[in-house]
Amino acid sequence: MTPTLRTERLLLERYVPEDEEAFVALFQDAEVSRWIGDGPSSEAEDRALFGRVFTKVYAQDLFAVWAVRRDGLLVGHAEIKRTDAVDGHEIIYALAPTAWGTGLGTELAQAVIAHGFGALGLTEVHATVAAANGASLTLLGRIGFEHTRDIEEDDGSTTRVLTRRR
Repeated sequence: MTPTLRTERLLLERYVPEDEEAFVALFQDAEVSRWIGDGPSSEAEDRALFGRVFTKVYAQDLFAVWAVRRDGLLVGHAEIKRTDAVDGHEIIYALAPTAWGTGLGTELAQAVIAHGFGALGLTEVHATVAAANGASLTLLGRIGFEHTRDIEEDDGSTTRVLTRRR
């Protein structure tokens, strides 16, 4: 369920156990973690999450989860999975700050979308983005996502739901 994908500059492939330190470093980076899920988590929680990629996601073939590499180095994370929040398939992606502003985010998002439309046969994909995350909102708008609704979070923040149709 997690096939290897290639773009001009990126390799998306299954995580291997040796990726744990780089995965934890990515998820512990304050600039990255502020936009992931419910925000920053502890190192122990990120290590447990990495473990679940193997013991649950890959073991039960639940959905696609990729290690994102450039020139052999882990520079990001990506997923596509069905979620109740959007009542459909959501793309999830994160890149290390060293990769920001290089076009890799666009390249990564387009690869995951192409997998959804192609291999999964989806007619639409969704993304949920914190309203304050202007860079991600701009990126998704540039590649054809449209704002469909807002989710008001318990902490008072707003999450935008964006949709791209085939």
